[in-house]
Amino acid sequence: MFEGAAALNLDAKGRLAIPARHRDVLLAAGEGSLVLTAHPHRCLLLYPAPAWQPIRDQILKASSLDPKAAAIKRVMVGNARTEAPDSAGRLLVAPELRAYAKFEKTVYLVGMGSHFEIWSEAGWQEQNDLAAEALTGDLPAGLGDLVL
Repeated sequence: MFEGAAALNLDAKGRLAIPARHRDVLLAAGEGSLVLTAHPHRCLLLYPAPAWQPIRDQILKASSLDPKAAAIKRVMVGNARTEAPDSAGRLLVAPELRAYAKFEKTVYLVGMGSHFEIWSEAGWQEQNDLAAEALTGDLPAGLGDLVL
């Protein structure tokens, strides 16, 4: 459903203008409600609310006594915020989430099929560099037969 990367600017209030080509589909899929949360890789995730619910439920089933599971719960569920774009199609990114993801002015909205990742400019560059390095060896399981 969602694919491609777009460089966007946060405004002075920390709002992100969702590109028109994604806005209507995203809002329809979310029934007007979106979930913005943190990812352990220091990016943010933007889901239509119905797509986020099963992921949230799966995360919450994990044991809170397991340190790694508890950390994932804290980051992903603890930072989750239900949001709706304003009348101009802008989404407010809370200061805590902007700080977590190290956002400055430019961010990258990256379509990942069912949702978006939102990266700082430096974070997105780092991900592209890591991908280039990773692709010099064998492909991961499930992609060995990939033909481009």
